[in-house]
Amino acid sequence: MDQGDDVRELEGAGYAVRIAASIDAFTREEWDGLAGTTRASETDYNPFVSFDFLSSLEESNCAVSRTGWQGHHLRLEAADGRLLGAVPCYVKSHSQGEYVFDHGWADAFERAGGRYYPKLQCSVPFTPATGPRLLVSNGEDAGTVKAALAAGLKLVTERLGVSSSHVTFADEDDIATLEAAGFLHRTDQQFHFFNEAYGNYDDFLATLASRKRKALKKERREALGAGITIERLTGKDITERVWDDFFAFYMDTGSRKWGRPYLNRRFFSLIGERMANDILLVMAKRNGRYIAGAINFIGSDTLYGRNWGCIEDHPFLHFEVCYHQAIDFAIERKLRVVEAGAQGDHKLARGYRPVTVHSAHYIAHPGLRRAVADYLVRERREVASMSDYLAEHTPFRKGETAVDEPCLSEPRSEKTG
Repeated sequence: MDQGDDVRELEGAGYAVRIAASIDAFTREEWDGLAGTTRASETDYNPFVSFDFLSSLEESNCAVSRTGWQGHHLRLEAADGRLLGAVPCYVKSHSQGEYVFDHGWADAFERAGGRYYPKLQCSVPFTPATGPRLLVSNGEDAGTVKAALAAGLKLVTERLGVSSSHVTFADEDDIATLEAAGFLHRTDQQFHFFNEAYGNYDDFLATLASRKRKALKKERREALGAGITIERLTGKDITERVWDDFFAFYMDTGSRKWGRPYLNRRFFSLIGERMANDILLVMAKRNGRYIAGAINFIGSDTLYGRNWGCIEDHPFLHFEVCYHQAIDFAIERKLRVVEAGAQGDHKLARGYRPVTVHSAHYIAHPGLRRAVADYLVRERREVASMSDYLAEHTPFRKGETAVDEPCLSEPRSEKTG
């Protein structure tokens, strides 16, 4: 199917699905008219589905065909060409940078004589953060448009001749729509901090068991014990020189931890130009120079922790920069949640709670679909059991009422801070 050609009208409903090879195939006005993609929406803004973030990934050549992320973004149009909705999508030649692992599915299918790659990945590249995936233009009926987008994903999967489509780290509403369209539901686990209207960090500490409270106070003191100071930078304070330092940390730690960092220096300059007010850099300084840092993105009610790096190792510094400082910032800004990225039983002891995250998968081959469906039944049961176990081992005082956590899949080995 050619880029930009109609797939076909969906069941005669007057909708057409088109494929866009780049986010730049949308006008900024069109993309900003999708719910949750700009700060104008205030209550549901997710920086990762913004035009600026997605276009920066493409313009910097981080998410392009050469890196195995060929843009195939879905446009759902009315008969008059008006944009009704969209899905950020990529045709993938591998399963790297996704954080919801399907390598086992690919190996099994190819051993049986099938061809798993290419596949269609509906996600934000290199970003294990929950957010909207079935994007609806403001003023349109969300239920109708999302159902059409889910049907369009299946249609495009079949027309492209790819093995499958995968919608990862999706909101619960999107998951329900995708399940109704025949996608398979997958769960996994992350650890998030919930701000229960704390006035300051000490208010949060007061909810912990005494022994845990003392341990965290000691940990924070020792993290800064080598004469280290912490700076929080956002907006115009994030200069190109700061980006140079942060990128050095990112490359050093990334190369040691997971082999090949996904993001390049140009990407950080672009997001610095376009969305600096949505970025929080937590930087650690010793002897007059930065030695470590973590990047966070600021949504309407959520702080999203992303990448960490350092050029000096100090006890507990990672925990201070990535987790404690994020809690401090969220409390000060009155943000409801801190999503601290993939990985992490170690987050539990620092006040982050286990949360279920979700993805949805359409498998074209009937045999593979049955096998994956059987596997996912068992996996969902295991994830739920582990979540219940971990919820019993939080550092909070016994008897504290846990917040109603949004059920939000994350991987098990790609480290993200």
